[in-house]
Amino acid sequence: MSRSAHPAGPRHADVLPEGHYSAPPADLNVLDHKVWAQTVGRDEGGVLTVGGVSATRLAEEFGTPAYILDEADFRARARAWRTAFGADADVFYAGKAFLSRAVVRWLAEEGLNLDVCSGGELATALSAGMPAERIAFHGNNKSGDEIRRAVEAGVGRIVLDSFQEIVRVAHIAQSLGQRQKVQIRITVGVEAHTHEFIATAHEDQKFGIPLAGGQAAEAVRRALQLDGLELIGIHSHIGSQIFDMSGFEVAAHRVVRLLKDIRDEHGVELPEIDLGGGLGIAYTSDDDPREPHEIAKALTEIVTRECEGAGLRTPRISVEPGRAIVGPTAFTLYEVGTVKPLEGLRTYVSVDGGMSDNIRTALYDAEYSVALVSRTSSAEPMLTRVVGKHCESGDIVVKDAFLPGDLAPGDLIAVPATGAYCRSMASNYNHALRPPVVAVKDGEARVIVRRETEEDLLRLDVG
Repeated sequence: MSRSAHPAGPRHADVLPEGHYSAPPADLNVLDHKVWAQTVGRDEGGVLTVGGVSATRLAEEFGTPAYILDEADFRARARAWRTAFGADADVFYAGKAFLSRAVVRWLAEEGLNLDVCSGGELATALSAGMPAERIAFHGNNKSGDEIRRAVEAGVGRIVLDSFQEIVRVAHIAQSLGQRQKVQIRITVGVEAHTHEFIATAHEDQKFGIPLAGGQAAEAVRRALQLDGLELIGIHSHIGSQIFDMSGFEVAAHRVVRLLKDIRDEHGVELPEIDLGGGLGIAYTSDDDPREPHEIAKALTEIVTRECEGAGLRTPRISVEPGRAIVGPTAFTLYEVGTVKPLEGLRTYVSVDGGMSDNIRTALYDAEYSVALVSRTSSAEPMLTRVVGKHCESGDIVVKDAFLPGDLAPGDLIAVPATGAYCRSMASNYNHALRPPVVAVKDGEARVIVRRETEEDLLRLDVG
């Protein structure tokens, strides 16, 4: 690989511009396993390895950019959630984070259920053999065709998101001679400490039926009156990438209060409560996520305490981790194309991907880590901004991070914690080809979602 010299950007912390970064770590070659998958390490030559496979081999065999997913790590995290909540609770993996048929099979084998929110996700789940009764169907505007397919398949629950859906699902279920199990999603007025676009429990947003003003209570009345529905519980989701459990405590208090009101008015104790997902992961070393057993203990204690105070039996709890399972299991592997120092500012490092394979930085101002993975380096750290190849100034992958000062075209770098909401939100902007997903385990690597080709793009262009 080329090591041609280039003018250096800013190096020392006392002359760096303002931005979102910490001081450079003592050793850029050390990988913080808070943000990397469990089997990631470096071989004797300093090349990153995952699942016993080197980054250089992965790049040679599968090309870049590519999402590299540690199957053993995924399975271990899935098992940790299943074990933490035990037999008296349900864990629904949130398919929107990342879904493929291989992932569905892993989930089924590890004993998890699956939450889907579109006809396409439902089709993927069913085609991979997930039992329909272990599927929950979500979404704020399900089409009639999607609802019909879900009812016909026998999904375990449909989460109702509006008054219109209550009638729509009941009508379709009754026309098929079915009585569909449902939950009602409510918004509890909790302001989660997260980005505005991924906070989902305050009243001014599109999801759910507000608890305020008696709307949720009215939704329950209507659902209980319809022959096509079997109301089994209440659903609440307060947002995503959350570290503070206080929001869940407030949400549980308000949901349990609704359950008590339902019991008092209708003489019915609903058997289930779904507290959603949204638990945060580490994207940088500054993040401090909780372990599944801590989360399970906290949520179980909150619900039990609230129900005891309300004189209710404790309902069966459901949770919906997606990012918390798949997010840390994958990284995106890129090749450096250009290195452009800007004197007194930073060095721009352009890679062969960008916002088409990771829109989260542009969309949510998300922060990521990055590392040189094709070799080690003893060069002085330089402040960099890792950017993509798209025709947008906002095409940023990692806003501010330190990389070795001798970084050069042809080097491989990797961005960890990209398993969630990267491939699932990927696009063909500038007619980019979406990268493959490569699963690694025990020294073997295999494609589970292939790279798009120009033929794929042109096949859809029928004009």
